[in-house]
Amino acid sequence: MKIKKMQSIIGIDYGSKLAGTTVIAYANEQNIVQFLTSEKKKDADKFLLDAIIKLHPKHIFLDAPLSLPGVYTMPDEYDNYFYRVGDKLLKGMSPMFLGGLTARAMRLKQELIKLNIEVFETYPAIHAQRFELKNLNYKKQLQYLADVINFLQSALPFSFDSPQIKSWHQVDALLAFYAGFRFLNGEIESFGEEKEGMIWV
Repeated sequence: MKIKKMQSIIGIDYGSKLAGTTVIAYANEQNIVQFLTSEKKKDADKFLLDAIIKLHPKHIFLDAPLSLPGVYTMPDEYDNYFYRVGDKLLKGMSPMFLGGLTARAMRLKQELIKLNIEVFETYPAIHAQRFELKNLNYKKQLQYLADVINFLQSALPFSFDSPQIKSWHQVDALLAFYAGFRFLNGEIESFGEEKEGMIWV
């Protein structure tokens, strides 16, 4: 894969509003991926908007549902009240189970569209599966974080600032960024139906 225009993309692991678990992965001018993390008890959505305005990417890859099951707007075409086609294909969580997080993400997308930024829903768990990170205890105790970081340093086609990775949220933001990298290189895959909402990995 070629490394090009990496400043035009960011990956986001999207967390609860005040939990301090929302992470942005972005590339600096040396094409090294860096991380920004929201602060606990501070508005994660304001953090994201402020950071995105400064970083001015063209494309964002967000780990959160950006649409509802089609039955809510197209009841003649869909009958599943919990899952979209893409969720079923990727065995992802229901946007309805995630409730308020889904609503926040959909609102954030509309704000970003006003800034002429293209927003894609992504699902880092798919790349974790493809890299077989569970064999390295992905998302288990933090003591296993170093093993996953070491593996990703050799598996990913770009460099990242590994000392900044302190939790699994940075790992997922990095995998969301990787989806953006695949998009830049014409290798991204999409799952679902466009009229209902696609998931890009």
